[in-house]
Amino acid sequence: MRRGNAPPTVGRRAFLRGAAGASAIALSAALVPWRAGAASVLSVPVVDRLTVRVVVDSTYDMFCGAEPVGGVHVERTKVAPGRDFKTTLLNQWGLSLHVESARGDETRNCLLDFGYSADVLTANIELLGIDAGKLDALILSHGHYDHFGGLIGFLAKYRDAMRGSIALYAGGEDNFCRRYLGTLGHLTDWGVLDRRDLAAARVETILAEEPAAILGHGFTTGKIPRGSFERVLPNTAVEYGVRDGMGCDASHFAPLEQQGKIVPDEHYHEHATCFHVKDRGLVVLVSCGHVGLINTIRRAQDVSGVEKIHAVAGGFHLAPAPADYVAQTVAELKRIAPDAVIPMHCSGLNFIEAMQNRMPDRLLLSTTGSRFTFGA
Repeated sequence: MRRGNAPPTVGRRAFLRGAAGASAIALSAALVPWRAGAASVLSVPVVDRLTVRVVVDSTYDMFCGAEPVGGVHVERTKVAPGRDFKTTLLNQWGLSLHVESARGDETRNCLLDFGYSADVLTANIELLGIDAGKLDALILSHGHYDHFGGLIGFLAKYRDAMRGSIALYAGGEDNFCRRYLGTLGHLTDWGVLDRRDLAAARVETILAEEPAAILGHGFTTGKIPRGSFERVLPNTAVEYGVRDGMGCDASHFAPLEQQGKIVPDEHYHEHATCFHVKDRGLVVLVSCGHVGLINTIRRAQDVSGVEKIHAVAGGFHLAPAPADYVAQTVAELKRIAPDAVIPMHCSGLNFIEAMQNRMPDRLLLSTTGSRFTFGA
């Protein structure tokens, strides 16, 4: 993992050598097929229990069923969870999860992603009774505004109540690149996460480009190789480089990208947060899954050496996928046989319908405020 709040600076020769090396590594990673029984990278920790509270998601349904699925228990939230019936949970296009793990008497708390805006994130944190002062770490899955938009406002409100030293685990350098919505030639700005804001809030940035343990309880997959049928479905465009003091170090990326051209986003930096739950298997928190749900699961298995998938949860970015692509994804999921599949955010009604047809006994729906418990 690489630490620091400022992008590294390099000379011209080092810049070119680094770029060539990064391109070769990215290409080779994309071409390597999945290996049966691949050697694990980490000795991953084991936790007794994991709870995931959905702080922000795109939907809320107080009548959603609460029956356990595959040993995963769920609690739903009433329409007015606060003291005042006039206040209720808010939804928006985005995702934020409060994650608590326990091993014996030891607990760890993380906030994974931060929704689209701070007003929604902080309102729901208050209503759900989440104590920011107990957070041990922050995690950002990738550099899309609907996942980091609420972060700086969250820090403005809660940073003084939080522990003195706290880190943000981010997948890689392009978390900090500028991104755009639309198609090439017809683009609109979609924001950039500014390292200076994080430094001002006394938050250390840790780039988890390689697999690594998090707080001795969970682990990050690091960058996710692309080895299945999956591809990055059209989403944002990205600009590599620093402008007006904001942006990302272009030396990580390919020659065309280094030239400052805006190109389709390949999400080199996206990572998943995972936990090995005792006697259950892996819980894989995907968040948005632009590099592929199956690729992400296989990466978690290879990193940890644990084949059993207890649950996979988060945004799977299958809403824009064609029907045959979704069908193939569900077919691969059926082979992997997770105990529970919990789609959120950008997973899509098309994916939920396919799950209802092919794996109805493994499908567990999610809405804002839901709390999922894995393990004892």
